[in-house]
Formats: sequence, C-alpha cells, structure tokens
Amino acid sequence: MADSGRILPLALRDVCFAAGGKRIIDGISATIDAGPATIILGANGAGKSVLMRLVHGLLRPTSGQIAWQNRDAERVRRGQAMVFQRPVLLRRSALANILYALELARVPAAERESQAMDALREVGLVDVAHRPARVLSGGEQQRLALARAWALHPEVLFLDEPTANLDPGATREIENVIKAFDASGTKIVMSTHNLGQARRLGDEVLFIHQGRLAERAAVDRFFQQPASTEAAAFLKGELPWV
Repeated sequence: MADSGRILPLALRDVCFAAGGKRIIDGISATIDAGPATIILGANGAGKSVLMRLVHGLLRPTSGQIAWQNRDAERVRRGQAMVFQRPVLLRRSALANILYALELARVPAAERESQAMDALREVGLVDVAHRPARVLSGGEQQRLALARAWALHPEVLFLDEPTANLDPGATREIENVIKAFDASGTKIVMSTHNLGQARRLGDEVLFIHQGRLAERAAVDRFFQQPASTEAAAFLKGELPWV
C-alpha cells in the first residue's frame, strides 16, 4: 500500500460526546499513529466503548473533530475493521460470514473463497468452516469475527473488550490472533479494563477516566510509574467503577 493511500494517523481534537444529558466523552485530544499497539484502558463506565465507536465512525461527536489523514471516505471505510465484545455475526456458516464481508469489500468473486479459507486457517477454524456461526462457542465466534477482519487486511483494527466474556483458554487464543495482526503490520487499537491483557498486548496506554484522557504513556512506564493520581488508584484497584 502506498503511503498516500494510508488512512493513519487519526487525529482527535477536543472530542466530546453527550447522551441523555450526560457528557460521556469530555474533551479528548490525541493522535493515533501507525505502528505500536494502542490500549485504551480504564474502569467500566469510563467511556472506553463510546470512544471506540467514535473513532470507528459508528457515532458522531457532539463537538470536536475526528479526522483521518486520508479524506477519501471509501478508503477510510475499507482501511479499518472493528470487533466488538459480543461479535456481530450473520445467521449463516462461518465461511459464508467471511465471504459476505469480502463481497462487500468488492473482492473479485474468484478470489473470495481462498482468502476466506486462509483467514479461517489463521484463527484455527478451518474445521468449522461450514458450521452455522450461531452454534459456535463464544471463543470461536470471536475468532470468526477476527477472521472476517483478517480477510480484509485492514490498516487499523479496533477491538472493544474482545475477551470480556471468555474463559482463560479462549482469551489466550484470541490474544494470539491479535498478536498475529500486530505482527502483520495492522495497527491495533484495543479497549480493555484487564491490566494483564494491556501489558501483554500493548505498546502504549491511553488511560480514560470519567470521559477524559487522564494519561498517555508507554506500557512499561504506565505500569511502573503512573503520572496521574487516577491511574495510580486504578492500578491499585482503588478506583471505583461507575
């Protein structure tokens, strides 16, 4: 991909989002660059999921600006993918879920099945390719959602608490797939409140507290020497969930 076609960096300028009379995101400014995996960390209710939906384009900010480097809306749409805490899947086979995504992305029909099977192979789901997605386990459904993203080769992958409902074994499998995305050059932007996961998968942390960006730091520095009192309290388990 030529540099001129890249969609990153992504700039947030004083972004606010309010709903029901409450300001959920409160004046966040940050630039998200290609490269290191970015972890959006914070307690439940801090605004992480809303921020993820804003940067992915599912929500529009109440005020402020979110701007990709590339202003071509179609290029931006095709350059990113998002996997949710509860995966959104079609009521059809695992393979058909990926084929449909490739069709929407205008991948030539002759290439779709091989790309889809490659993606299923990457996440260890070839054996269930023709099984209905709805009968897969929670971990398998999440891996299928990741396979669908893998097939599209996104420049940016947004992950909103992708292992929140999974057992430790399934979580480990999902983390391995996320590491494979990272190693392939896809920019990872992931929200979590799981400290161990943040350390395992992240290069930098954006710590969100009550809708504000309280701190941004390299992962090691954040965990060893947090600069904000809110982050220090969160790491000690002293920050109340709201």
